[in-house]
Amino acid sequence: MSRRAYMRPVSTTGWWLSEGRYFRYMLRELSSLFIGAFTILLIFGLYRLSQGQAEFDAFVALLLGRGGTAFVAVTFLFSAYHTYTWFQVTPKAMPIVLAGKRVPGFLIVAAHWIGLLLVSAALWIWAVAA
Repeated sequence: MSRRAYMRPVSTTGWWLSEGRYFRYMLRELSSLFIGAFTILLIFGLYRLSQGQAEFDAFVALLLGRGGTAFVAVTFLFSAYHTYTWFQVTPKAMPIVLAGKRVPGFLIVAAHWIGLLLVSAALWIWAVAA
């Protein structure tokens, strides 16, 4: 009589739908793909800019079309979700100790949001002034 170790059955499809945290994890991972694709799109835009005004205008026209606008909107939503989840995990990944006491996590998260808002406002002001 042979004894075999118990092997728990593993579902290869849909496992990430079984719990909310798995779904949120997969959504975060999917957001990385969109952010990567947007980065490649921006690099392509720089390439088109190096080719001259007409080529860059064609690139901008592509972005302003229905498909380009939809892609940018979806990428923005994924980017916002990615940022939110990253800021939420920051106190665990980067615990800060001041004067021998650990800084509360909500202060670390708040500092990140304030920093993001300040940098965004500075870039917006710079872009409007240009």
